[in-house]
Amino acid sequence: MWQASLSRRRFTSSLAAVGGALVAGLKPSLAHASRTKADARDLIQLNSNENPYGPSPKALEAMSAAQVVAGRYPDDLEEEMLEALAEHHGIAATRIVMGCGSSEILRLADAAFLAPGRTAIAAEPTFEAVLDYAGVHGGEAVKVPLDERFRHDLGRMAAACDARTALVYVCNPNNPTGTIVSGAELIAFIEKAPAAAVVLVDEAYHHFVEDPAYRSMAEVLDRFPNLVVARTFSKIHGMAGMRLGYALASEANAKALRQHGYWGNLNAAVLAAGRESLRDADGIARQRGLLNETRRRLCAELVRDGRRYIPSEANFLMIDVGRDVEPVVQAFRERGILVGRRFPALPTWLRVSIGTPSETSAFLRVLREVVPLRAAA
Repeated sequence: MWQASLSRRRFTSSLAAVGGALVAGLKPSLAHASRTKADARDLIQLNSNENPYGPSPKALEAMSAAQVVAGRYPDDLEEEMLEALAEHHGIAATRIVMGCGSSEILRLADAAFLAPGRTAIAAEPTFEAVLDYAGVHGGEAVKVPLDERFRHDLGRMAAACDARTALVYVCNPNNPTGTIVSGAELIAFIEKAPAAAVVLVDEAYHHFVEDPAYRSMAEVLDRFPNLVVARTFSKIHGMAGMRLGYALASEANAKALRQHGYWGNLNAAVLAAGRESLRDADGIARQRGLLNETRRRLCAELVRDGRRYIPSEANFLMIDVGRDVEPVVQAFRERGILVGRRFPALPTWLRVSIGTPSETSAFLRVLREVVPLRAAA
């Protein structure tokens, strides 16, 4: 069973019991800065926006059952997964393209729509994959700073579009800030974007959003032939290690994406687990409730401390530490906790993924030790 509901008393009282044990009582091997990636499993991992609860019991059962077909290519399972996604979103299966995580979907978008001399427009900072892949395909990355509320500056992004623009990337909620643009704002932006440019909306963190102004662009696919929506099973579904993502698009754009994909790059276990997880609406709701409640409790503690943070609609949060964040990241690692990397556009902001209540309590304990309130002010 997934973990039960969280109480404020449980969250706050665990600071000394759990945080102290994980900080003061660390094994010597965990206090060293020279940890390897393999050793990361011994540390609290709050650095990659993963779901600490992992897949649902139904998904885990499906993974185990998939062993009986491990010796065969999973063509049938791939078709079943496509049909399940088509039913879930109410579109034809031919308009869906699956990939090895949504990172592959972003790579496919660059391969399909960019070319030398063409531009890809994105916020700064945002998830970097699209801009990184753009250079591989000869495209030029155009970065537009976030607005004063750390949101996509859609007005400036629209102004940056010209005849060379082939791809516009909007991560909503945005990684690393956790901020959103409303459905109305995003639809108005797509209406202004060049019709020849593909607008790629990354909804990796879609399920965590509670703001009623938010709207998934999967709902308006039929209105915009140049719209592509990316989703993943790595976050709310808890399957970051299994690798499954997908795109929703027009028939023409789905075909364009598919032409650059690999044959047979999805495995039987993730396809079976993905299908069951997609159907487990109650399980998804529990995951969302657990993680969002832990985020709210963390924010309440930050408010009590008088710390500055960016309000988030995702399973992570950015906190201003008042100085360059890189030594702070290292200090956390030395104390057994992995947190997010330094983002050049926001060099004093620390990104922390939402973990379990005990993991989040340990993070708060170390934050108060490493970044005292005077330093954070």
